[in-house]
This record gives sequence, C-alpha cells and structure tokens, in this order.
Amino acid sequence: MTPRHTVTPSVPEARPGAWCGAVAAAALGGVLLLGAAAPALAAEPGAVTGAAASAAAVRAPKATTVTVSGSGRAASAPDLAVLSVGVEATRKTAKEALAAQSASVKALVDALHAQGIADRDVRTENLSLSPVYTQSPGGESKVTGYQAGQSFSVKVRDIDRTGQIIGAATDATGDAGRINGVVFDVADPTALRAKAREAAYRDAHDKAAQHARLSGHRLGRLVSLTEGESTRPGPGALPSAPADGGEGVPLAPGEIEEHVTLTAVFELV
Repeated sequence: MTPRHTVTPSVPEARPGAWCGAVAAAALGGVLLLGAAAPALAAEPGAVTGAAASAAAVRAPKATTVTVSGSGRAASAPDLAVLSVGVEATRKTAKEALAAQSASVKALVDALHAQGIADRDVRTENLSLSPVYTQSPGGESKVTGYQAGQSFSVKVRDIDRTGQIIGAATDATGDAGRINGVVFDVADPTALRAKAREAAYRDAHDKAAQHARLSGHRLGRLVSLTEGESTRPGPGALPSAPADGGEGVPLAPGEIEEHVTLTAVFELV
C-alpha cells in the first residue's frame, strides 16, 4: 500500500510582537487586516479608498489652538521736528487780504530759508479766504472784511534749533504769524518699529506658552500672525506767547515711542 503524504503549506514564522502590532494598528484605523491579505485588498481596483479617507478625516481630532494678543513698545530720542506754522491777514477787501497774506508768507519763507530750512521741507497745508461778519444792533449780519490765511508744515532736521526757528518765524511775521503746533519724530522709524515688533511677538509667545502650560499642553507651531497698525504720539503743545528773537521758544522733545500690537494663533500639542 502506497504510503500517503500530507503536504502542509508553509506559513512564514511570525515575528514576536508582530500580531500585537497588527491588531493595534487595525484598532486605530478602524479596520482589521489579517496576514498578507491587507496589502492585496488595499491595492485592488475599485477599493473604497475615498470613503475610508473621508471616515479617517471625520475621526481625526481637530487641532487645539490658542489665540493671544501681543503688545510691544520701543523708545528713542527724536531726530526730527515738524512745525505747523502759518499767517493770517484781515482787510476790508478780499484783494487786500490776499495781498497782505502773501507779503507775510514771503517774510515767513525768507526767514525759514535764512535758518537753513530747505524748500523740500516746507509744504503748504492749507489756504483760506473767508468773509468777516459783523452783527448790527438790529441783529443783521454784514460783511465788513475778509480774512486770508495760509498754513505750512515745516520739517526741522536739527531739532536743537527748533525753538530758534520758531522765534525767527514769529519775528518775521509779527502779529500775522501763527504757531499751531509741533510734532517730534524720527526721520526713519524702521529700526524703532522693528524693536517694538520683537517685543510684541515675545509678549504673545510668552502668553501662549503660559496658556499651554496651564492647560496641560505643549506649545506647538505658529498657525497665524496678524500685526496691527503701529502708533506714535500726536502734536505737542506750544506756549502761546511769541518768542523774543534771541533764544527762541524753549521746548522739551522727550522720547519718541513706537507701539506695535499683534494677534497670534498657536497650536497646542
């Protein structure tokens, strides 16, 4: 009798831990794949790859984020003064008012040139001509004259001479002169703004890191960053009394401060 032979298909020896790893991976993916059938199923044409991807996207947890605001300031000494100066003249007729105003403007501009102010640093900001009304005892308003005026923006690049220039301007224009204000600034705010921006970012980052620590997370990547407009101080006040021609008007330039705000969104992991 011919002996029977039993042929048993060989099965690759499983590596220690491979089965547990496969089960764990299947549990996480929501699909249980056994043995070598998994790659074949994944590669079959017409497999529900799109549906599986959609299901995975639904199951994927949304990233946890924190939104914080940051504020930063930087200060430096000013190197520029911007004066607001002008003239006004009131006469009986419009023509006479304009002529008087023009004469005062010429005196003002000549005085500024004598103080070393270049043409590029003098700019007309406003020009006006308006009637002057007088009310009669009977309550009726009547035009009794005209007032003409012109105002200028004047950049003073040697700020130590600002008071002297104001004095020279008022001396040249007399009662027609007007000093409306002064702004101290920096000619190029780029470096000052960069320092304020760095301070604002550090402030936002520190806040986000604290929120991450308090909530039991670690601070992850920066998701978005929005910077607001930077700000600097407005016009300064000047004494109303006219300058005596020698020493000029005393001024206190102080410091120029740049302020930057931003909003940052960080991921928490």
